[in-house]
Amino acid sequence: MHKNNPKISDLLDKKNKQKICCLTAYSYSVAKIIDQYCDLILVGDSLGMTVYGMKDTIDVTLEMMINHGKCVKKASHKSLVVVDLPHGTYEKSGEQALISAREVLSQTKCDAIKIEVNEDILPILKYLCQEQIPVIGHVGLLPQHVRKIGGYKYQGMDQESANKILEISKKIADYGAFALVIEAVPSDLADKITESINIPTIGIGASRNCDGQILVTDDLIGLNEEFKPKFVKNYDNFAQRLHNAVKCYQSDVINKKFPEDQNLTNYKANKVAK
Repeated sequence: MHKNNPKISDLLDKKNKQKICCLTAYSYSVAKIIDQYCDLILVGDSLGMTVYGMKDTIDVTLEMMINHGKCVKKASHKSLVVVDLPHGTYEKSGEQALISAREVLSQTKCDAIKIEVNEDILPILKYLCQEQIPVIGHVGLLPQHVRKIGGYKYQGMDQESANKILEISKKIADYGAFALVIEAVPSDLADKITESINIPTIGIGASRNCDGQILVTDDLIGLNEEFKPKFVKNYDNFAQRLHNAVKCYQSDVINKKFPEDQNLTNYKANKVAK
């Protein structure tokens, strides 16, 4: 499967050689821009929060992921496009996961899927890889489990839990996943994982020494005014820009300054017969 997809092969070749740049996208217009700069675009289930105003990702549906995956893939030509399998679509069995993965891959034409992995999900990831599904694993903070663990908390903070995450990561690589997202763990743990496995690691709140980094694009551009994890860096403040633009628009509408002449079509109205 990896050999049949040059984008996956290119990603694998970058481990220990060149840093991998990744961002999320949920729309055609955003994907078209970031495709010029990213190695990987993730259609993340974070769209539940950024697009649909949900408190977390747990109520995101497969239909949502497919719809957004289609438009992102349509706009992306250079980047590897990966779609999250949402909560409730893969955890029951390998067969359930395979049906969901095949549906996403066939309908969106994306390059791969991503799943969150703990000990219970390892056999499912192994099954998907055996069925030639291109898979990225996700360890550390698992957003689809935040209701169980009581919120968005750093993981692997003690030796026992760190060792467990490390062992799961090794198995993810051994079972055939081609990359691994590591979220919200101590840097030394992320470094150890990166050194211990032969597939690229993508960090988010992990370590600068991961093979690549990923951020939610809405966070990168400062569009999210309410939720800002410690590991987010705002490279711009689009929220303030939007406030300013809409305020100017409102004023122009109220004061009849918009539309201006250049925004209108000039024509001579024909007399309407009485």
